[in-house]
Amino acid sequence: MNEPYLTGHYAPVADEITATGLTVEGTLPPELTGRLLRNSHNPKPGITPTHWFKGSGMVHGIRLREGRAEWYRNRWVHTPALDGAPYMTEKGPDLTASTAGTHVIEHGGRLLALSEAALPFELTADLETVGAYDFDGKLTSAMTAHPKEDPVTGELHFFSSSPFPPFLIHHVASADGRVRESQEVPGASAALKHDFALTEHCVVFLEGSVTFDPAEHSGIPYGWSEDQVSRIGVMSRGAGAAREIRWFEIGQGYGMHFANAYEDSYGRIVVEGPSVGREGWQRSWNWWVGAPDRGAEPNSGSRGRRWTVDLALGSVKEEQTDDLTVEFPTINEEFLGREHRYQYALSFPDDLGIGNHALVKYDRTTGGRQLRPFGTGQLPSEAVFVPAAGAGAGAGAGSTDEDAGYLLTVVSDLNANASKLLVLDATDLAVPPVATIHLPRRVPAMIHGSWIPDTTA
Repeated sequence: MNEPYLTGHYAPVADEITATGLTVEGTLPPELTGRLLRNSHNPKPGITPTHWFKGSGMVHGIRLREGRAEWYRNRWVHTPALDGAPYMTEKGPDLTASTAGTHVIEHGGRLLALSEAALPFELTADLETVGAYDFDGKLTSAMTAHPKEDPVTGELHFFSSSPFPPFLIHHVASADGRVRESQEVPGASAALKHDFALTEHCVVFLEGSVTFDPAEHSGIPYGWSEDQVSRIGVMSRGAGAAREIRWFEIGQGYGMHFANAYEDSYGRIVVEGPSVGREGWQRSWNWWVGAPDRGAEPNSGSRGRRWTVDLALGSVKEEQTDDLTVEFPTINEEFLGREHRYQYALSFPDDLGIGNHALVKYDRTTGGRQLRPFGTGQLPSEAVFVPAAGAGAGAGAGSTDEDAGYLLTVVSDLNANASKLLVLDATDLAVPPVATIHLPRRVPAMIHGSWIPDTTA
């Protein structure tokens, strides 16, 4: 087990446990009443997947209620793949044979564990597996691991992507979880589409320089291609709008995740998120598959980028926004699709592993950034923003309380072979944690997750 994704912070745990009455240092704000759920790849003992992303999903949950940390529990998502069922069959892909290890969300009263090549899997509030969920038969293809919930309408936008036609289908589910709109997006290609973006009036897709590669045998059949045209697709929201999508060519690169997108005062579409070039992609990929010439971290050379699409001129302006190596961008989700001021991300050491991990907060109004570094052997998870009690709903850039709230991050500490949940003051990352919750075990480094307040459970 020398693969990097089975060692250090990423070493899987061997069992499922439940612990109650967790120790809390500091004071948990009473509005933090709900569950922090995190998901990642955690293959069973004795299993060595051929790619980091092929490991079976395990969801970790921490239950908070009115100042108390009631429980921690972890559960594998019990899909057929967990017991060895193959994804590819004689009849094609088995969309229930999912890793279900990329993300976990709540929508329409259902908890869904997600992995982009398969159907979502429904979980109970205690993280037990219910089974594959196909939106009452309305979803017959895979579902992205990065759906977007409009904070105003409550609609859930998501897509299905495939290396074979139809390459891209856009779906919209109502606030109560019923798919009411599905449309194929013309002009899409076999390029890898992991994330997308939403604005008040548009849906935004990005096709980068990574596309279907049948010669890739890791189980994730994609690779960098100089021949793949990188571009951004912008389509209006609404039934039938996909046929009028416009594609705009951009420079080579690949954007794995997007922080946000919005329409500025000139009607331009602004999209932000980390992007990586060919060398960074290849060294990251080599880490993910355990190949030589890999970086010391799973993320190499990914830096903040901004694309400004001028629909009137038919042009795109691109610019790098920072020189840090970052990934897992997040915002106050009340501002999703609207102009935001603050943005958060996980900063990585350099490609040789020199330096420490940090959380970074960007102020897009002043252009400043604030880092909260972590000690050697400590890795924070993606920061999840939770509004403070009384904080106003998102109203666009300039809102005085956009960062009034907390950042929740689970820290893996190799020095102590332990983990803790930090509750940080989002207005100032330099101040001591509002609260620290000690977890009963070291929690492996995780990918994505969600805060599920009791009001939506």
